[in-house]
Amino acid sequence: MDKPFQTYDDTSDPATCAPRLAALRAELAKRELDGFVVPHSDQHMGEYLPAYAERLAWLTSFTGSAGAAVVLKDKAAVFVDGRYTLQVRNQTDTNLFEPRDLVGEGPQGWIPDNLPKGAKLGYDPWLHTQHGVMHLKAAVDKAGGRLVAVDTNPIDAVWSDQPAPPISPAKPHAHNLAGEQSDAKRLRLGDGLKKAGADTAVITLADSVCWLLNIRGSDVPHTPFTLAFAILHEDGGADLFLDPAKRTPELLAHLGNSVQVHEPGAFAAALDAMKGKSVLVDPSTAAAAIFDRLTSADSKIRQGADPCQLPKACKNSLEIEGMRKAHIRDGAALAHYLAWFETHAAGGTLTEIDAAETLEGFRRATGVLSDVSFDTISGAGSNGAIVHYRVTRSTNRTINPGEMFLLDSGAQYPDGTTDVTRTIMVGESTAEMRDRFTRVLKGHIALATARFPDGTLGMQLDSFARRPLWEAGLDYDHGTGHGVGSYLSVHEGPQNISKKPVMQALKPGMVCSNEPGFYKTGAFGIRIENLVVVTQPEDMGGERKMMGFETITLVPIDLNLVESSLLTDAERGWLNLYHARVRDVIGSLVDEDTRKWLDKAARSI
Repeated sequence: MDKPFQTYDDTSDPATCAPRLAALRAELAKRELDGFVVPHSDQHMGEYLPAYAERLAWLTSFTGSAGAAVVLKDKAAVFVDGRYTLQVRNQTDTNLFEPRDLVGEGPQGWIPDNLPKGAKLGYDPWLHTQHGVMHLKAAVDKAGGRLVAVDTNPIDAVWSDQPAPPISPAKPHAHNLAGEQSDAKRLRLGDGLKKAGADTAVITLADSVCWLLNIRGSDVPHTPFTLAFAILHEDGGADLFLDPAKRTPELLAHLGNSVQVHEPGAFAAALDAMKGKSVLVDPSTAAAAIFDRLTSADSKIRQGADPCQLPKACKNSLEIEGMRKAHIRDGAALAHYLAWFETHAAGGTLTEIDAAETLEGFRRATGVLSDVSFDTISGAGSNGAIVHYRVTRSTNRTINPGEMFLLDSGAQYPDGTTDVTRTIMVGESTAEMRDRFTRVLKGHIALATARFPDGTLGMQLDSFARRPLWEAGLDYDHGTGHGVGSYLSVHEGPQNISKKPVMQALKPGMVCSNEPGFYKTGAFGIRIENLVVVTQPEDMGGERKMMGFETITLVPIDLNLVESSLLTDAERGWLNLYHARVRDVIGSLVDEDTRKWLDKAARSI
């Protein structure tokens, strides 16, 4: 077998927190700083980071995909969202880093009550957005302190074995997969800049750069990004700031003459040279250092949304067709896997790592797997209640009869990205398990069948998925849906479906997840996740045309956990039609034994 895409080594060790925190504090004292803010980010504000940028994990031992820390002379706090409240307490030294709420409080809520008056709090302007710095400054001002930008990151000064930045080759993304040539995208967006009165736009997000130029790479784990900055001009030309080690003759030929390629070090000078130009920059995604440079250069800064994000999210017909094909292929791999799992889990000898490794093997057998799209969440029993649990060799446990097994996984294929969660019962379920699972399923169906007019926000649909749980006094502490890229990030914006007030309306062609859940700490976790595509407006005979969702994930939902009496006739009809479609589409792609399992697993009820 080829080298696996994911490893299961436990990189977290709370014992490392004390010496590393002491080293950071000593470095801060040298710089005459009273504290420092450590976000989970890199220069491109990515969720998934290359190893050299995992500064928060190095300092706190917390390895989640979202978080921050604030270190002062005599106290420190680590901030995580609802997905990681259990994980952070297992991974970090809570005697040194007090766990706090990232969403409800965040550093900006904690700083006013904890930063001493007159204290100097440092931050790296390349690791915070302009909006983020504004919030930090307001908090520091409220405390009577001073926010100080550092020239170099103090963690880098004390991280002795910090990895080097990645230099994997950038590769062209074929037109039959992208669906639109890069020059056409650039001319279209350049015309938009012109109409908005901007000369150029600074593109900082890795997925935006990759989408705009139709390139991919492997600089980030499980995500086909090449890390680079770009500047788009109103005439459709572009400047790309890319490490020479990432360039190939094939790439340069693909980019063509209208894309000028420069050293990464030339990016700052390019910003400095924009005197008098009208420059579009997104304050919610671009580093504050970029705004500082442009301000010093006397540029005319136009704050606005990254022009790539919305057209990237609204997939064209070829991208959507690619996503459908990827999910059919992935569905067949998962059918093989689930049939295997049913046979092997019953004996009580299968471990979480066994389960994750075997699934990767079935996906590899497709012959076109580029990578997994994130580290597989393979959680049995109480581990399933840890929302973003990552199995390691130290946490690995046996999947026992009488337990639920939560499996959240995905794949990167050149024609599409997948993300699917199934909760599987091993042995006999309890009435509580079936009730909670069925309520999650009812919420999943409610969102899958939603109809809504143009202009509807994901926030407005979020309660559709929660209502069956709310009716029983239950809820879950994560979003219901996130955007998914086309052979890009498994988590992409600008849309989402959650309680958060994200003001981007859902648009045709967007791909989102539909993943309500329920988690009983110390007992079990439930999540049912399919990917859906927002459909074109349809005339339903009313006053307005309505959009909806096309479900593209094709994997059976465990009927052993469904309490049929809790389903309405319409909900039962949806489930039966969904399973009939799974049987029809996937059945011809699997072997005879798997087909027999599929006929039973996806039967009508």
